[in-house]
Amino acid sequence: MDSRTVALIRTTFKAVAAEEDGPAKLASSFYAILFTDYPAARDFFPAAMDSQRDRLVKAISYALDRLEEPNKLLPFLAQLGRDHRKYGVQAAHYTAVATSLKTAMRIFAGTEMWTDEVDRAWDEGLKVIGETMIGAAEEESTPPVWTGTVVERREVLRNLAVVRLQLSQPMQYAAGQYISVQIPARPRMWRYLSPAVPANANGEIEFHIRGVLGGWVSPAIVGHTDIGDQWLLGSPLGGLGVPRNVKRKMLMVGCGTGIAPLRAQLMAMAQRRVNPRVHLFVGGHHPCDLYDLEILSQLATANKWLTVTPVTESDENPWWYLDSGESEYTWPGLETRMTGQIGKVVASYGSWADRDVQIVGSPSMVQTTKFRLMAAGTQTKNIRHDPLF
Repeated sequence: MDSRTVALIRTTFKAVAAEEDGPAKLASSFYAILFTDYPAARDFFPAAMDSQRDRLVKAISYALDRLEEPNKLLPFLAQLGRDHRKYGVQAAHYTAVATSLKTAMRIFAGTEMWTDEVDRAWDEGLKVIGETMIGAAEEESTPPVWTGTVVERREVLRNLAVVRLQLSQPMQYAAGQYISVQIPARPRMWRYLSPAVPANANGEIEFHIRGVLGGWVSPAIVGHTDIGDQWLLGSPLGGLGVPRNVKRKMLMVGCGTGIAPLRAQLMAMAQRRVNPRVHLFVGGHHPCDLYDLEILSQLATANKWLTVTPVTESDENPWWYLDSGESEYTWPGLETRMTGQIGKVVASYGSWADRDVQIVGSPSMVQTTKFRLMAAGTQTKNIRHDPLF
């Protein structure tokens, strides 16, 4: 697309997004139009649509911000296309979505802003998005969905569980990516989880799940997963992964279950002969939130290229945690635990100008840490984090 087309698309979307509750209203309008004009499409979506609306707006915003960066946008769209095979969608469904989205945009933009030129620009942009996703889906030879049987569930904290599954067949994914999963108790409610282990030929996979207060899916996983449960898993997504440049040092920052995709990468790197220096900061609110230090200790002890620094915002555990004597966390191979907000602690070390940076955690943690690193002198182009889900 030429720069004029990109500018028209981006301007109209940002004008709608700038209105009070604009993104939420746009998403609600889109789904109302889609379900009215194409009633059969409703069967692809869960009964509760809150999370779905939020993901739609994030995906649109991410795509529109990268219309002039095809090297970033097209792989992202291709991943989404491969992942959407799990729904059983066909080319006609993409047409329905594009038509409904453009109608919603035209209603919100109004006749003064929505000119014939803007209309043509959106047609062109939506065509690129649809054709890329359809093409990737049609070219993919892997299964549209995997089945995984729960073989172990271990409660690490009262709101955090480690779940291991045996897949129906091995899945190839890059350590650091995430995967959509559906559990039997929540049909059509797909959620995104990052494997905590690299892909392996045996089809074994592990997820770390924290129950989100008020959430639909994560509390059900943490509290009600049983051995033998059958999960469904979609195609892998995401841009994080073990870098090929072994000369470029790395900085990894992970909070809570955000350690999972970083740990998977470290485990994959441990299988290589040569690796760059890696400094991992692992954080949590309380000392007990650093639930995976034993594995990180083993990795750091066995691999001298790895430095691990634990960070917590508090020195005390919550009242409900029964101290097992590990609160000091004097694991071999690890740096002394530091106290403070993780982004501030990491930025206090300097600019990290010689490092490629990966940040994983809640959206607020990722943004706060990113801004602190940028303020300390880290170049934005060297910072990576997955934008969605």
